[in-house]
Amino acid sequence: MDQALAIKHVQDKINKTLEQETAPSPSEYRALLQEISGDLNVFLAQGIDYKIVVENLDESIFITDKDGKVLYVNPAYENNTGVLREEVLGRTVQDIVEEGKLFNGGATLDVIKMKKRVFRLSTILKTDPHRTGYAIGVPVFDDNGELSQVIVSSRPIFTLRQLHNDYMRFLEEATSIKEQEELVKLFENAEQIPMSDNLIGSSAALQQVYELIQKVAPTDASIMITGESGVGKEIVADEIYKLGPRKDKPFVKVNCASIPVNLLESELFGYEKGAFTGANASGKRGLFEMANHGTLLLDEIGDMPLDLQVKLLRAIQNKEITRVGGTKPISLDIRFISSTNSDLKKKIDEGTFRRDLFYRLSVIPIHIPPLRDRTDDLEELCNHFINIFGDHHGHRIHLLPEHLNLMKRYNWPGNIRELENVIEYLTICSSGTGTIDKDMLQGLLNITGGAEQIAGESTLADSMEQHEIEQIKNALANSHNLREAGKILGVNASTVSRKIKQYGIDYPKSK
Repeated sequence: MDQALAIKHVQDKINKTLEQETAPSPSEYRALLQEISGDLNVFLAQGIDYKIVVENLDESIFITDKDGKVLYVNPAYENNTGVLREEVLGRTVQDIVEEGKLFNGGATLDVIKMKKRVFRLSTILKTDPHRTGYAIGVPVFDDNGELSQVIVSSRPIFTLRQLHNDYMRFLEEATSIKEQEELVKLFENAEQIPMSDNLIGSSAALQQVYELIQKVAPTDASIMITGESGVGKEIVADEIYKLGPRKDKPFVKVNCASIPVNLLESELFGYEKGAFTGANASGKRGLFEMANHGTLLLDEIGDMPLDLQVKLLRAIQNKEITRVGGTKPISLDIRFISSTNSDLKKKIDEGTFRRDLFYRLSVIPIHIPPLRDRTDDLEELCNHFINIFGDHHGHRIHLLPEHLNLMKRYNWPGNIRELENVIEYLTICSSGTGTIDKDMLQGLLNITGGAEQIAGESTLADSMEQHEIEQIKNALANSHNLREAGKILGVNASTVSRKIKQYGIDYPKSK
């Protein structure tokens, strides 16, 4: 119970007593006072002194009223910024910024203007004009919905090297989150596909892809989309669905590489009640049933186990499935789209992918060229992501021709997904004016001087990949199985298995 609720609780009891038609007796007054005393003791025993909590945070806290007048800063703010509370208390942020002696940027003024949560950078001018921190501003509204206060929490960012390291962690976490979010996606119709998920670019290579999409989308032919990781295979699948005759029917996307092997069959085909230990008591519809009469995207089809490939082939040929633990066949009417960054013909030669399934799924092959082969699309893609992250983070960056020239020299091993991450990073870490530091961009892409990036030179993505490989190898060496390795790495066993395949790490199926 907080202070306001405690006071209201006591006041209600007093009012209820005073509203009685007859005056309370002395014993009733005594009982009321004892009850109130008990309530207050409970509040004092359980209450939290939030001022003590805030003053012991490592995070800088900066609070103003609705007009930007500074009401409070905690000790961490003084320690992190070097700005003393007596230098800011009672003054408005507008006056402090205009004076130009203590700090500039920050989040308070934008929160007051926009009435919403914002993320900003702030430069501490008093101690070091190169000392930058990130600040998150949050508006506080009163009961009438009017802005009453602004609370800003912040931390310092000390060096570009730390930013570089943070970016690597940022990429790892962003990739992990995306993997978790993209296991299965279900859309009831094409209107649910986000408008931002469109093909971006005007290069001749992309136009050839788009012309092929327009030809094959109106058919029911099975389509195989190939290309390196991050080129936009899922977006091509979206375009085919949106332009096809089943756009008003379900569209189900499943990532075959990320779902654990032991669950993939039951996820695809569903199961009857009691089919196995831990099964839902009422059974479960599979993804094939969810996609019936619509479209099913089998992403990373090259990682599907061989035994499941047989069942998938049978389902496509017979146009029916049987749930795990069931006997009744379920008729299917599904358009299949598959995608992979694997060389399926090589997998066929190695005996890890069925030739007959390949020809069933690859009636119409569509190959998406890597970003390095269509740098004419780079500027258009950059502007697309600048708009997206500008809206999300509250300010836009500005790329100059020299920045675009640097980007065109880079080989983009992570393709469009890497470009997207780079633009978000630049949006977050650029100054409040949106200008891009050329050295930061060069360091980010690991391009030095004026020379072209030479073959064999380590890129950011190469460094991250090598670091990831070493971590996985160390975890495998210090564990007895993939589950233990996953615990060491902080991921699930299926992710470890997929990474082993992706990097070609030599690891036996059992140890």
